[in-house]
Amino acid sequence: MIADDGQQTTDNRKLTMGNEQQAIEGNTVVGGQSPVVVFFAHFFSYVFHPLFIPIYTIAFLIFFHPSYFAGFSPYDKSRILLTTALNTVFFPAFAVLLMKGLGFIKSIFLRSQQDRIGPYLTSMIFYFWTAWVFFKTEPRLALIMPSFMVGVFLTTVVGLLSNIYFKISMHAMGVGGMLGLFLIIMQYNTMWMAWPLCIALLVTGITLTSRMIVSDHTPKEIYLGLFFGLLCQVAAAVFVL
Repeated sequence: MIADDGQQTTDNRKLTMGNEQQAIEGNTVVGGQSPVVVFFAHFFSYVFHPLFIPIYTIAFLIFFHPSYFAGFSPYDKSRILLTTALNTVFFPAFAVLLMKGLGFIKSIFLRSQQDRIGPYLTSMIFYFWTAWVFFKTEPRLALIMPSFMVGVFLTTVVGLLSNIYFKISMHAMGVGGMLGLFLIIMQYNTMWMAWPLCIALLVTGITLTSRMIVSDHTPKEIYLGLFFGLLCQVAAAVFVL
């Protein structure tokens, strides 16, 4: 009996040491990826968060496109950029934080399909309002601006409807919309789009790869997000431009 107890104690120690070794290895490699890769995947997921994609794209149109904002004063450009930031970044983010504080959602990271319903609905309202503002109160704006925001609104609608069946990737829809707009600008030949399109493709690849690494999305959810984001921009351009 004493020998059996001693053997059991030895086995328990080995099991404990094995678990500790696995924990150490778990801190070194996550999901088969090194911590450096995981860190940068999280980093790019935050930098290219879908909330930020519209403001990045509008900033490109304002400050880099040679003709869309020709004749606009620096004040007017800043005002339009601030309006976009408020309606596409601040208010949607504030709504998510408010829903979390009131207990309507479990996490601000919107990991479940149920958590995404409210943010989709509120974002739709703000995106539609931004498109309406660009249409009605800024008559000097090139039609590409309201067209882009209509595309963002349609993407959100598709995201909400898709959310009934599966958790489509918001990141993929965001970069898909940006890529779609750049392809539209290239099609209309209003500026030389070689380097902007290369950057858009690079950002798209980095973002999708990052979501593959650190999110719980399936490849199908990511690829469909990219497809619908691009398709909604094309659909908006067909009806608006």
